[in-house]
Amino acid sequence: MQPLSDSSNPLTTAFPSELASDAEAVLAVMPASRLQPHASFSVVVADQHVYIPGRLYHDEPPTDAVASLSSRQRQLLHCLYSRHCDGVVRQRHLEKIVASTDPWVVPFVVQLVGEYVVEILVVICDELRDLATPGTRGHLAYGQFIVNNPAFFARTQRRVVSYWSCYYRGTYAIFRGYPGCTLLDLLRSAASDRAGHPWPNLAPAGARVHGYC
Repeated sequence: MQPLSDSSNPLTTAFPSELASDAEAVLAVMPASRLQPHASFSVVVADQHVYIPGRLYHDEPPTDAVASLSSRQRQLLHCLYSRHCDGVVRQRHLEKIVASTDPWVVPFVVQLVGEYVVEILVVICDELRDLATPGTRGHLAYGQFIVNNPAFFARTQRRVVSYWSCYYRGTYAIFRGYPGCTLLDLLRSAASDRAGHPWPNLAPAGARVHGYC
């Protein structure tokens, strides 16, 4: 794995090193954080380990500051704010990037699959339905990401089941009807084709789950 470039701000390590100057431009327009970012998680992107914050506590930058950024820089900004502590802010910025298949965007989307806001899961599910079609850019990008990060995706699968079991069984009586289940099916399909073998399914086979909360 290649090392990431040095930077005084750890948020630059959320992206591959070739994007460091763009990440620094984004950080320059972001207001100072009220709190330190929540503990980061590491995944492999473009043969590098990147370190994505669990949560951000920055206010959103002014509209004119965002407009001053390049399209790539705005994309990185939306990625970072998809980690915001406010779910409404996360969803708003997710909607700006979820259609992208750039490899550094993919982990931000997959991380949200493993979180608890069902409205965000619906947004992702609506956008990523082409993952079921082999050869599409999304199918390739997400499949490769999962192949490169099997432990991260295993944890994501378990989290999807856990949040359904804890919060959504009253709305979705069986896991099969939950949007998170649909997303896991799509992601496993992409990973299976990329790996050349069926990807492990850690979701429940039956209607009820015990012991996840």
